Amino acid sequence: MEEEKLVTLAILTYSKAQILKNVLENEGIEAYIHNVNLIQPVISSGVRIRIKESDLPRALSIIESSAWLAEDVVKEHVKETDKERKKPVILVPVDFSANSLKACKFGLNFAAQIKVEVVLMHVYFSPVYMPSLQYATEGYGMPYEAELGIKSMLDNVHNRLKELTDTIDKLMADGEIPAVKYTCLLREGIPEEEILAYAREESPLMIVMGTRGENMTEYGLMGSVTAEVIERSPVFVYSIPEEAKLINFKEINKVAFITNFDQRDLIAFDSLITTFKDYNFEIYFIHLNSNEERRTWNEIKLSGIKEYFHKQYPDLKINYSLVTEDSFFNNLDDYVREENIDVLCVSNYKRNVFARLFNPSIAKKMIFHSRTPILIIK
Repeated sequence: MEEEKLVTLAILTYSKAQILKNVLENEGIEAYIHNVNLIQPVISSGVRIRIKESDLPRALSIIESSAWLAEDVVKEHVKETDKERKKPVILVPVDFSANSLKACKFGLNFAAQIKVEVVLMHVYFSPVYMPSLQYATEGYGMPYEAELGIKSMLDNVHNRLKELTDTIDKLMADGEIPAVKYTCLLREGIPEEEILAYAREESPLMIVMGTRGENMTEYGLMGSVTAEVIERSPVFVYSIPEEAKLINFKEINKVAFITNFDQRDLIAFDSLITTFKDYNFEIYFIHLNSNEERRTWNEIKLSGIKEYFHKQYPDLKINYSLVTEDSFFNNLDDYVREENIDVLCVSNYKRNVFARLFNPSIAKKMIFHSRTPILIIK
């Protein structure tokens, strides 16, 4: 007999989740706590209470009869409803390069699959921003040329934007990419700041960005557009290297998820699986640790981790690797090639991992990897 689908009723602190679980079970409703910190559950926050879908109406009725539960759960549902009123879009920052067009193709393909619109965004510089030109390392802003007046500069931006849209329209007419509604947005300022401001204001479902290969720039990632957006974005970011071959989410088969298996990683992973529930990925968990941490990790802990994910995601094919940071980062190319990884995935709060990713040598291996896109989970 097929098991009934579980749905998320609420996201609460661990202590409140335990209370709600007891309340529901006293009323005869089976409840499960998910995304608990497997090492220190008592300090977890943001854990999910999940119940059978058929029990949802009765559970909501129970919650509404309790003042503190209604405040925590019902208000959260109201917030989500407010967010849903905004039309969901995919944001694609463009710099008019060939790789920018590749990002457009990917964004438009993905938008067609999930039935949303696309916003193509270009940020340009005016003379006011001349002192900040060193930040425009990837071309998302067009540097102001002293001999051109402001009108000439804007004319140039509009002409290049028209060339891009003409190319996209032709690709749609020829059937090379799906006919998806898209709009163009021009903003003046520093590229990463304007991209992030839009993300905070409009909450796009995802930002799709192209990155140049390591042969295209002498800059490290510190201060670059992609690094800033990835580290500070409140939404998913999909970063496409210059030589990446995939331009369609449906072609992604293997996703490597870099993790410490802490509670925030469990929430981030659940966000990944929930967002892309219609896609059939094979997951490769990569647990990164130092040599010191490696001594504390053993097969017993890994066995518990495997049991947890098997229960929560029984239909997923999951592989596990325990590796040291130095071993992984120094052999990234080999790992990706040997395992045929299509996408590298990491959550954006991992400051310790990102500190490693964003030094110049690691950056070239990770963000500027010649073929493998990176998906950043909020």
